[in-house]
Amino acid sequence: MSKTPIEKTAVGDEPRGDRLQKILAQAGIASRRAAEAIILEGRVIVNGKVVTELGTRADASKDHIRVDGKLLHGPELQRYFMVNKPRGYVTTTDDPEHRPTVMQLLGQDSQKKTVGEHSKMPRLYPVGRLDYLSEGLLLMTNDGELANKLSKAAAGVEKTYLVKVSGAPTAEAVDQLRRGIMIDRGRLNEVRSGRRDRVLTQPAKVEKVRRGENPWFEVTLTEGRNRQLRKMFEEIGHHVEKIRRIGYGALVLDVPPGAFRELTTGEVQALGRAAAGKKVERKKTMPEAAQLKKPVPPKRKSFGAPRRGRG
Repeated sequence: MSKTPIEKTAVGDEPRGDRLQKILAQAGIASRRAAEAIILEGRVIVNGKVVTELGTRADASKDHIRVDGKLLHGPELQRYFMVNKPRGYVTTTDDPEHRPTVMQLLGQDSQKKTVGEHSKMPRLYPVGRLDYLSEGLLLMTNDGELANKLSKAAAGVEKTYLVKVSGAPTAEAVDQLRRGIMIDRGRLNEVRSGRRDRVLTQPAKVEKVRRGENPWFEVTLTEGRNRQLRKMFEEIGHHVEKIRRIGYGALVLDVPPGAFRELTTGEVQALGRAAAGKKVERKKTMPEAAQLKKPVPPKRKSFGAPRRGRG
């Protein structure tokens, strides 16, 4: 029976401190996954020695840690933002196809830094994904620990969407979505190539919020499979035209498209409870159906002759 290897430390023989990738993530250098790549590339120096092993631990308060020659100055202040992602943005820090990314919404794209408020922000990373054609509530933070916990399906964090579909599904079809429905697990290109791996979705809350030939539904999920909403409605014969996320845990979307705001202490605490698997209630500050209504222009005042009174 083989022994589990002891994690190596940057200095000394006894395991201590935190893993280097965690220290880099807390310092705002990169996400944990990206920090692992930085270590493997030999770009991290601890107390004068290049470190390339992912199991290495260090003490950020005592050790001298440099990344690309720059000395780390301890953990970065953790900050949390709600962003209203518009349609036509990708949820990544960088895109090889040069499409707009959500980083540009906060002035954090790799090409330039805006002046003023945006330039004072730490390096933020999106939690989870909204696909290119979807819009709505996106959480961005430099708190790698919370982001990892929220991203795990086991957390069961409720995510609420407004979904517009082509054609009106029957009541029986909608009930099928509520109970759970078999969808393809893989990406669309894998499905088209014949590699079909089917999976049953978890029960979902589905309510119609606008009737018509192309109705809107409010759908709440506790999982986040690849293009799940689109696949669910396609299984019952209806193409999804629009998706807008309006709720994430206790958060409610309350900023206009392309805008963002910092979360309150209470909202961050509620996210922490949701990440720990605890039930949190989403406060509905306004009916979801109201978010579908277009602004009504004010009525023009009449400047004609006043009406004559009776008598």
